[in-house]
Amino acid sequence: MDAKRKKELMEIYKNRHPEMGVISYRCRETGEVFLGISKDTNSDFNSTNMKLAANWHPNKRLQELWNKYGSEGFELSVIKVLQYDDPHEDHTAKLEGLREQCLAADANARRIWR
Repeated sequence: MDAKRKKELMEIYKNRHPEMGVISYRCRETGEVFLGISKDTNSDFNSTNMKLAANWHPNKRLQELWNKYGSEGFELSVIKVLQYDDPHEDHTAKLEGLREQCLAADANARRIWR
């Protein structure tokens, strides 16, 4: 790959606009819901699924349910999407606010991570 093309691809990556929001893992069997904030929903689903498949996720209850029911026992979704303009701005506080709204709306929900 030539230097010009590499620079072009780096610019595209730096200026991408990933989907940000609140991700949800809902156990179909128990109804338990695990919510997390995400600055890139696709990447975070991949990362969390890899940790769960490797039996290496820090949330012991989520890991226990995953081990028992497998990936097919869960419904994965993005339940709130953050609308934003600047991908370089820190959106953590807004994402946490969205997650808190979702936690308040669902008695079966808890955080994926502390």
